[in-house]
Amino acid sequence: MLTEINFDGIVGPSHNYAGLSHGNLASTKNFGRVSRPRDAALQGLAKMRLNLELGLTQGWFMPQDRPDEAWLARLGTDMAQATPELRYAAMSASSMWAANAATVSPAPDTADGRCHLTPANLVTMAHRSHEWPGTLAQLQLAFAAKDHFAIHEPVPPPFGDEGAANHMRLCASHDRPGVEVFVYGVGATPFPARQHREASAAVARLHGLDPERTILARQSDEAIAAGAFHNDVVAVANEAVLFAHEQAFADREVLYAALRRQLPELVVIEVPADSVSLADAIASYLFNAQLVTLPGGGMALILPGEARATPAVWSWLEQMIAGNGPIRELHIADLRESMANGGGPACLRLRVVADPVTIDPRFLVSSERIAVAERIVTQHWPEEIAPDDLARPSLWQTVRVARSTLLDALDLDELAG
Repeated sequence: MLTEINFDGIVGPSHNYAGLSHGNLASTKNFGRVSRPRDAALQGLAKMRLNLELGLTQGWFMPQDRPDEAWLARLGTDMAQATPELRYAAMSASSMWAANAATVSPAPDTADGRCHLTPANLVTMAHRSHEWPGTLAQLQLAFAAKDHFAIHEPVPPPFGDEGAANHMRLCASHDRPGVEVFVYGVGATPFPARQHREASAAVARLHGLDPERTILARQSDEAIAAGAFHNDVVAVANEAVLFAHEQAFADREVLYAALRRQLPELVVIEVPADSVSLADAIASYLFNAQLVTLPGGGMALILPGEARATPAVWSWLEQMIAGNGPIRELHIADLRESMANGGGPACLRLRVVADPVTIDPRFLVSSERIAVAERIVTQHWPEEIAPDDLARPSLWQTVRVARSTLLDALDLDELAG
């Protein structure tokens, strides 16, 4: 039976605040802070537990190999000789944000009736541009059943593709044909627009999507300039509900009309700018929540603690819940370590609609398997990483051993490299 599965990235042991992501306000603001990788990973695992307790199907992806010496070798250097900027990039744990892992088109949407996945090339940012080979390896392992899945290579440069963080799917229900919305930027702001229109169109073609049910929508310049480096910072969709900020899209009325033509059931929950400013929406990651359908019916938002701590945001959410709309529950997850680097609940997960029995069971999560991961993280993840630590060979070895121990405990040694 087709089910939506949230695959969360386990926060890697090299999680640090190197301020590598231009346009991500939290990442820039917290550059140079001491990070807490152990806390970060445990917070992410706790969110997975929350999803299980809500009755949701949960999966995970493993941290990638860090430091990425193979990438540095292609640049003619190594960790000992690299500039600080390259060393930081080689140690990045940003693959934890699985929303950027790939774009996913479920079987009901595609011409061949298989679920298609295209890893994001992430070429806009150096520290993320070397993630895709590790991502591809995990996708090929987790979704190896070729009768059910098609795994593509990334869109070639220079067309930037940031994956599901700029992609939304709306449908009557997850197992019904959907309308896929690819949100792209143009770059008429101080910050780079990371998703290119050409990359979005290429992914739609690769996935065999119906052009009549495929929409390319431009993100507003105001949103990008305010720090919405991905669309999922200002909008999120689930089944027939689109939850978005008033200033998320360059031409929202055209988008809404196109959606309604294909999906008459569409419900747009738009947050007005005079109730919640773009600044508050981005600081709180209101829209970087997970919007999920509960097994018993109705929808819930899984929000970061920062949403509750932002008065305008929490007041608006309480008013919404008091009404009679489709979103009935609010759940808070403590993700302060991820949030300080610019990634909320939605950043940490990739949504895949598939039959769980067709997926490698090692990538599916139970409470018992989370407990195994929690034990490894508690024993092996560094408690703290200061900026100067990134130059220390002892940390590089600690990070490698920690990841290897986790892969061994979860029977995923073939990802060790």
